[in-house]
Amino acid sequence: MFLTKDNKIKWKWLGYGALITAILVFMGIVWFDKPLFLFLRGFDCWLFRVFGAVFSAEMWMIVSAIVLVVFYIKKAIKSKPRFRDNKNSVSIGMFLKDCWNKVRNSYAIFVLTSVVGASLIGWILKVFIGRARPVFFEALGMTGFFPPSFEWAFNSMPSGHTTASFAGLVMLGLLAPRVKWFTWSLAIIIGLSRVCVGAHWPTDVILGAFIGMAFADFAKAALKHHGADIAK
Repeated sequence: MFLTKDNKIKWKWLGYGALITAILVFMGIVWFDKPLFLFLRGFDCWLFRVFGAVFSAEMWMIVSAIVLVVFYIKKAIKSKPRFRDNKNSVSIGMFLKDCWNKVRNSYAIFVLTSVVGASLIGWILKVFIGRARPVFFEALGMTGFFPPSFEWAFNSMPSGHTTASFAGLVMLGLLAPRVKWFTWSLAIIIGLSRVCVGAHWPTDVILGAFIGMAFADFAKAALKHHGADIAK
């Protein structure tokens, strides 16, 4: 969304996106969060709860890491890994460089970088925003912000599932444009599901979606700048 065909950030469009996101988040907090949350809660179902387990940030990282290891092993079998430097002694630096050279063009490294970076930013914002989760509203009619907080109950904004899923699925859409319609649709459904199951407010999802898609663009731009060619 914010990336040119030659992998450069469209800063003007990114600024517009950030401004629109900020306006929507403000309007949601003061106006539409509660009624939209109550409306979407009526669509809660077992499938959305499965999404919550499958598309967590942790699962994105674990699956990406596993694929990355498999990709490296496959490459290592075809070409002998380099563990020694010019003095023929074992070198950790040489090993790490060899690992990077073998995996830098895999889908997994692009997805993992995007998800980890976006999730880190999302976690920092969760702590310093300190928004109470909707469970307090449903049980006690209470809402509010209590920063800073490391407690799950006050880490509602942004949605971690949405942030990670948009980071991973938008990246996959960038790498494989033919399936972009599917990856974006799935990301939106995952975001909506977090509201339907009562885990987040609508604006938590909006902010998480923006962070995820923006960081996917940043990750692809950075990796391409450092010479990573895309391959499966």
